[in-house]
Amino acid sequence: MSHSQSWIDRGLAHVANTYGRYPLVAASGEGCWLTDIDGKKYLDFLAGVAVNNLGHCHPKVVSALQDQAGRLMHCSNYFHIPQQIELAEILCKHSFGDRVFFCNSGAEANEAALKLVRKYSADTYGHGRFEIITAQNSFHGRTLATISATGQEKIQAGFAPMMPGFKYVPFGDIQDIRAAIGPHTCAIMLEPIQGEGGINVPPEGYLQAVRDLCDQHKLLLIFDEIQVGLGRTGTLFAYQHDNIEPDVMTLAKALAGGPPIGAMVAREKYAVALGPGTHGSTFGGNPLLAAAGVAAMKVLLEDSILDNCIAMGDYLRTQLEQLQEQYPFITHVRGRGLILGMELTIDGAGIVKTALERGLLINCTVGNVLRFVPPLIVTRKEIDLMLVILDKILSELETGE
Repeated sequence: MSHSQSWIDRGLAHVANTYGRYPLVAASGEGCWLTDIDGKKYLDFLAGVAVNNLGHCHPKVVSALQDQAGRLMHCSNYFHIPQQIELAEILCKHSFGDRVFFCNSGAEANEAALKLVRKYSADTYGHGRFEIITAQNSFHGRTLATISATGQEKIQAGFAPMMPGFKYVPFGDIQDIRAAIGPHTCAIMLEPIQGEGGINVPPEGYLQAVRDLCDQHKLLLIFDEIQVGLGRTGTLFAYQHDNIEPDVMTLAKALAGGPPIGAMVAREKYAVALGPGTHGSTFGGNPLLAAAGVAAMKVLLEDSILDNCIAMGDYLRTQLEQLQEQYPFITHVRGRGLILGMELTIDGAGIVKTALERGLLINCTVGNVLRFVPPLIVTRKEIDLMLVILDKILSELETGE
């Protein structure tokens, strides 16, 4: 029995079976490469699902974690935590926000956002305004509240009843949102680009029109930037492409360069609704993870990461579009920066499995959209290597080899 198979068998016996896991036992990572327990290397274009934006084990993040672990890993949020304060300052300085609530994950960040908009609306308008409009094919998390916000029946299946107070509309059509607004509406919650829903980019002017609608009807606008924020689209936050600002934004995934952390960023006017006793998180913004967040944000802002994302994103998209011209079962290439999707007329699971066998990590969303979210430090050489592997797989599919 291989070393890998031994670990796989032990995992299958005792770890909750909530993922259809691939036969890869991760051991170490560096940059854009992941190494398994048997020493095989994989070119990682999944990046922990857009978590490892700075690559695996970025030296400055590792150093921050090591240093902080020897000083103080945890203390209560009853006290002031310097690393948390510094990370909040960085996020507010570089965004629309005035205050940050820290938690442990994207779902928790979205929970905080949902509570905030309801609490503000109750305080301001009474308890009649509680409804939140979200998009079909969205994804906002796995808690009961966030699957209620998620506009996908397959995510909600088996967990009924859903939390009331959500309306779902098609993504990208402002008329649908306009028609959904009613006397109970308090907020609109959208991903600037839908990630899990198939890398869906809204039409030009859509997010601006949503912002205008919110202003017109005194609604709060929440942007879920958990997957697309923190440099993934080539700007620090995805909303910056549209020259608008939300009222609330949620972050997680790449915020600490790998370690788990989530954040809700809000304008002062709305943040005050969550006063002492209204919300909390035991581990949120603890010294260890906040120190990693500070280090990761400084790298993202200071080391030309965004410039590389734009350049490599343009190059990768151009190359994927050339594959589209070559293979008739590729119907669409879309995305922005280094979150790109390739839509197929065939199921994508087999391509993902074959790629894994050949040392390439990608994944597939909604059954037929290959998703490419490599670290933002990816090089042209690594993209070319990925394309060689992918092109061969596609060629074999076309010829039936």
